[in-house]
Amino acid sequence: MAPATMAAIPGLKDTYIQLKTRMEKAVEDFRKAMAATRTGRASVHMLDGVNVDYYGSQMPLNQIAQVHAPEAQLITVQPFDPSAMGAIEKAIRSAELGLNPMNDGKLIRVPVPALTQERRQDMVKHLHKVLEEHRTAVRNIRRDGNDAIKKALKDKKITEDDEKKSLDEIQRLTDDEIKKMEEMSKAKEKEVLEIK
Repeated sequence: MAPATMAAIPGLKDTYIQLKTRMEKAVEDFRKAMAATRTGRASVHMLDGVNVDYYGSQMPLNQIAQVHAPEAQLITVQPFDPSAMGAIEKAIRSAELGLNPMNDGKLIRVPVPALTQERRQDMVKHLHKVLEEHRTAVRNIRRDGNDAIKKALKDKKITEDDEKKSLDEIQRLTDDEIKKMEEMSKAKEKEVLEIK
């Protein structure tokens, strides 16, 4: 890839670094959302979004328990503090993941039922919704960048040629980041719809 022209313009270097960082964070957030999306197999990431009411504060499940996926259709949760069993079980049930945890006093077993075709279609719709939210986030970052460039031109920190090159560059950066997310989404969609 050609060196960033925006980064070479003194009045826009910080803007470029900030935009690129924000867009990469949006893509990383999307990657995490994809990892947490349920497929036909059990994954410890399925419980990443579960927060447990632990002594009056909301704690991520993976901070108060060890989470494993020993089998393709089972997740086990081993709390560090056995008194948190009930709260963990309740949090998993109320997370609307379609999972029904079972507690044997020492370990919480969470069977992962096979996805029905209808549930698979719902998951794909959810993927599309998450993708659109992240696309919008990247476009909003682009808008902020465009505003910063126009302000730099107005304040006479850059030339009109610099403005045009920078606006084109931000558009390319935006398109690249959105394309990355769309490819991740397609791969995840294929994985969700694949019947094992």
